[in-house]
Amino acid sequence: MPRNARSYNSAMAVLIDRAMWPAHGTVWAHLVSDTSLEELHEFARLNEVPRRSFDRDHYDVPEHRVADLIAAGAEPVSGGELVRRLTASGLRVRAKDR
Repeated sequence: MPRNARSYNSAMAVLIDRAMWPAHGTVWAHLVSDTSLEELHEFARLNEVPRRSFDRDHYDVPEHRVADLIAAGAEPVSGGELVRRLTASGLRVRAKDR
């Protein structure tokens, strides 16, 4: 876990799915908030996830970071659950709108 990581307020939900998206010699997971982008950016900042990893409604995170992010408070969910909750939050950016 990054040395600056802090405990996360579990009243809000930052979600992470299983790393399964191949690119750049690794596989990637998605990190999202079902509450607000501000919450997502704060969680990412506290856990040293680079801002360049942000893609409109989520952060792409490499597989080697997933366990650390879960330990910091991200809730592991399936890809389907992540999309359902992101869509219900109103934060989802659809592929056709990218």
